[in-house]
Parts: sequence; C-alpha cells; structure tokens
Amino acid sequence: MTTAREIMTPGAECVGENETLVAAARKMRDLDVGALPICGEDNRLKGVLTDRDIVVRSIAEGGDPATAVAGQLAQGKPVTIGADDSIEEALRTMTEHKVRRLPVIDGHDLVGMISLADIARALPDEATGRTVEEITQPS
Repeated sequence: MTTAREIMTPGAECVGENETLVAAARKMRDLDVGALPICGEDNRLKGVLTDRDIVVRSIAEGGDPATAVAGQLAQGKPVTIGADDSIEEALRTMTEHKVRRLPVIDGHDLVGMISLADIARALPDEATGRTVEEITQPS
C-alpha cells in the first residue's frame, strides 16, 4: 500500500494566520507554489490559502492585501490526510471535498502537502485523469 507520506511533497511551509496577503503572495512566489497551509499561533493548521483565494476572495472584493491577513480567508475545519493513510484515501478525500491540494499531518504536525501533480506522478494516467475530472466538476 502506497501511503500519503510516500507521495507527498515534504517540508510544507506555512503562512501565519496573522501574516498579510502580500507577505503570503511573496512567499508563494519565492517558493514557486500556488498554495500555502495557514498555521495559527498555536502551530495548528487553520486552512489552506491559494493564489486564487487572494485574487478572488480578497482583491476582487475590494480587500487590501497589505492589511488583510491569511487567517481571514481560512474557512471551517481544514481538510487533511494522515501521513500513513493510503493514496486511495487521499484520492477519496480530494474528490469528496473537491480540493486540489491536501495537507498531510502526522499527529498534529504538518509534514507535507499532496497536490494533483504528486498524484499524477504516483498513479497511472487513467486514475489521475479520473481524479482530476471528479475534482474539477462543478458541484
């Protein structure tokens, strides 16, 4: 059984819940990523911030990315996968919640992220295609 830990991108960097969206965007640029986990002062995962969130949910609504903070865009309980859960469970979770990126946790610690690119590298083309199709279907 292939586990989440085996296919994840390790060492995910967080954006702090009180960091501005400008700081988050710069971190995304510097790391060449489109999403960052949002971590709280308590080192707990609060959500995931995407480049699209910054544009669509903040700037397009008239928000000021220099004063708005990442935690303002965190919604509900974050969708995660356990590091030792199977890749099949990761696929089910991504499909069910229609997410393209999935934080991987070990206990309460963030240990990595699984993206559709990680899935594509680990699975046959047919399974990857099915997953992408299911995730991107309108609700």
